[in-house]
Amino acid sequence: MQLSKNKINVAIAKEQITITKLAERYGVSRSRMNLILNSREVTPVCAGRLAKALNVDVTELLED
Repeated sequence: MQLSKNKINVAIAKEQITITKLAERYGVSRSRMNLILNSREVTPVCAGRLAKALNVDVTELLED
């Protein structure tokens, strides 16, 4: 699955959280979260967990 960096940034802005806080919600370190966010392809499970951490539907984070 391909994530949209812009859509992720919008979701982060809506939640008004930092990458560190997002990493805590997701359950990984900040450095691991940066690797996930900079990846073009992620597994469906990863995309689902990220969407849950951002309180959005997974379809809102996917590349068009």
